[in-house]
Amino acid sequence: MAEKPNALRHGGLGRSSVHLCVDMQRLFAEETPWHTPWMTRVVPVIAKICAAHPRQTVFTRFIPVQNVKEAGGAWRKYYERWSSMTLENLGAEMVSLISELARFAPPAAVFDKWVYSPWHGGKLHASLRTRGIDTLVVSGGETDVCVLATVLGAVDYGYRVVIVTDALCSSSDETHDALLKLYEKRYGEQVEAVTTETVLSQWM
Repeated sequence: MAEKPNALRHGGLGRSSVHLCVDMQRLFAEETPWHTPWMTRVVPVIAKICAAHPRQTVFTRFIPVQNVKEAGGAWRKYYERWSSMTLENLGAEMVSLISELARFAPPAAVFDKWVYSPWHGGKLHASLRTRGIDTLVVSGGETDVCVLATVLGAVDYGYRVVIVTDALCSSSDETHDALLKLYEKRYGEQVEAVTTETVLSQWM
């Protein structure tokens, strides 16, 4: 029997699944140098997943350095380029989750990170393993930066990864589209790519 498009190849989702929502924050949603123009388009579908499974949702937040001097290695040059996005210039309130999603936390959990990957330091992985989580349903932004780091780290740790294609956003249409193809084609055995409708209908 031929595989149906937009189907979860490895079966439905259950209690060992978590919705991992990446960096849906004010500093990306509002008019800043890191503005992601169509983030607002994916908010309603992400909110649907959160509303259906608030206790099984985990938000990550990207936290910039306080000032350029705190950045080390290649991050120093990065923040010299984006000095307006340091906390002292941006304002700490801008790292908050956007209001449409912040209302879900709690009961949803929030993990802060200072690099693209949420796996750095091991706290997120330890928390998920303690809860018996083996499957991650990934949404958020950006598809080609922090979502990419999240997905690849999850694959390395052996999680089943389900990316929600209509719940991802980027500031670059070209690389967003390229990454969706990459997730589906190059990581086809470890990454399933489906829509929000499929996730919600098959998560019990």
